[in-house]
Amino acid sequence: MSEPALLGAAFFVLLAPAGTMLIRWLQARGLAKRIRADGPATHQAKAGTPTMGGLLFVGGALIAGVGLLAFGHTQPLWPMLSLAAYAALGCYDDLRGLKDQQGIGWLARAKFPCQWGIAVILALGMYLGGAARPFWLPFGMPALDLGIWFVPVAAFVMVGFVNAANLTDGLDGLAAGTGAFVVVCLAVVGAQDDAGGLTYWCMSLAGGLLAFLWHNAHPARVFMGDVGAEALGAALAAVALVSGHALLLLVSGIAMVSEAVSDIVQVGYFKYTRRRYGEGRRVFRMAPLHHHFEALGMDEVQVTTRFWIATAVASFLAVAVRGVH
Repeated sequence: MSEPALLGAAFFVLLAPAGTMLIRWLQARGLAKRIRADGPATHQAKAGTPTMGGLLFVGGALIAGVGLLAFGHTQPLWPMLSLAAYAALGCYDDLRGLKDQQGIGWLARAKFPCQWGIAVILALGMYLGGAARPFWLPFGMPALDLGIWFVPVAAFVMVGFVNAANLTDGLDGLAAGTGAFVVVCLAVVGAQDDAGGLTYWCMSLAGGLLAFLWHNAHPARVFMGDVGAEALGAALAAVALVSGHALLLLVSGIAMVSEAVSDIVQVGYFKYTRRRYGEGRRVFRMAPLHHHFEALGMDEVQVTTRFWIATAVASFLAVAVRGVH
C-alpha cells in the first residue's frame, strides 16, 4: 500500500492548488449555485457559491486512469468509464440547473431513464468484457456468481449509488469526506486481493477528493455539483462491482445508503398517507437524513463530522470483515 498511498498524496499536492484556479475559472463564468427555496433556511447564505467543483477530482481520476492503462493496468478501465459517463450526465444537469431560477435542474422523470440506460450499458460491458467478478460473501461463504443476472444487479447498484452520492452532497464537505473514506476502504480491500491497478486508481481518486475537500470544507468556497456527485457514486459502485465487493460498499458507504433510504422512505410514506388519509405525513422532519438532523438543531459542521465518523467506523468494520477467512 505504500506506493498507492504516495500516489494519493501526490494527487492531493497537485490538485489542491489547482482547485484555487478552478474556483476562479468557475467564478469568472458565473457558474454559481442557486439554492432551492424549500431547503433549510441556514442554507440560503450559500447562494452564489461556485458549483461544478467536482471537475477537480474527476479530471484527476481520469488522468490517473489513462496513465495506469498506459502502463498495462486494465482494472481501472470500467470505474474510469463509469466516472466519465456520469460526470458528463451530471455536467448537463448542472448546466440546466444554473439556467433554472429555482436551481432544480433536470426533472427525475427525465434523468432516471438516462441513468438507467448508462448503468445497463456499463454493466453489460463489464459482463461481456470479463470484468464482472463473483460477489464476495463474508465468513468463508463461497462467492456468489450471478451469471447474466450480474447485469441488472450491477445496474441497480450503480444507479443506487449515483443517486445516494448526489443526495449526500447537501452539506459542506459531506460527500467528499464520506466518499474519501469509502474509496480508501475499497483501496485497502483491493490491496488485500492484489488488485494493484485498482488500488492505485482508488488512492488517486482519494487524493483528488481530499484536494477538493480542502476548498469544500465549511464554509465552502466551491460545491461539488452533480458533475462530481454522480461521478463519485458511479466510481464507488464500479470499483465495488469489478472487485466483487458490492457488499462491503454497502457497509462502508452506510452514510450514503442511509441518505438514499431516508429519502425513499420520506417520499413513499408521504404519498401513501396522502392517498390513505387525504394529507401527506412525514417520517423525518426533512429528507435526506442530514437535513433531518439539522432540523433537530444540530449545526452543519456537527452533522458532517458525525457522518464522517460513522463512515470511518463502518469502513474499519468492512476491512476487518474482509480479512476474516
